Amino acid sequence: MKVSIITVTYNSAATLADTLRSVQQQDHPDIEHVLVDGGSKDDTVGIIKSFPHVTKWVSEKDNGLYDAINKGIGMAGGDIVGILNSDDFFPSNDVVSKIVRAFDENSVDAVFGDIAFVRPVNLDKVIRHYSSRKFTPKRFAYGYMPAHPSFYVRKKCYDELGLYQTDYTIAADYELLMRFLYRHGIPYFYMPEIVVYMRTTSTRCLNISSLR
Repeated sequence: MKVSIITVTYNSAATLADTLRSVQQQDHPDIEHVLVDGGSKDDTVGIIKSFPHVTKWVSEKDNGLYDAINKGIGMAGGDIVGILNSDDFFPSNDVVSKIVRAFDENSVDAVFGDIAFVRPVNLDKVIRHYSSRKFTPKRFAYGYMPAHPSFYVRKKCYDELGLYQTDYTIAADYELLMRFLYRHGIPYFYMPEIVVYMRTTSTRCLNISSLR
């Protein structure tokens, strides 16, 4: 099963190599890494070019973070699509394999897990944990959602149910998950694993396209 991982970048040179390396080192044999850059002014594009596993990439102006993600989904050729931010990384080399196994064994359209936050000065030390374990679709009404960076979904769901709504500045991920999991009720599986490490006090707010 082919997995497309989409990473959106903008002036991400300080953190991007960790993100790219964590994808490059995954043991799943069929991954395409799609990079969508918003026309960075630093060495982001040079770093992208230095990682030969990156199968598809583009560097051009876009209309914000969610427009860039949608562009990446349009470029994706995998059966499953996930998003890995340009300052995030996988905690181990078998994360994607475990996600694919969860799809295969549970016959679902979406898989999500947990995320952990680490400080930029010590990427091995987890300081906060966000668990998706108690999620049910009814909990959207209370502002509780699965950890979006851990969310992997079959490409056909984007084709049939739509992409991220670009008129949302910061909440299009919430709207999309609610649309997929609550309104349309696609079958999902919670994987009790940390899927992504996220930096705290990181360059995230500087990397999002909507602030360009």
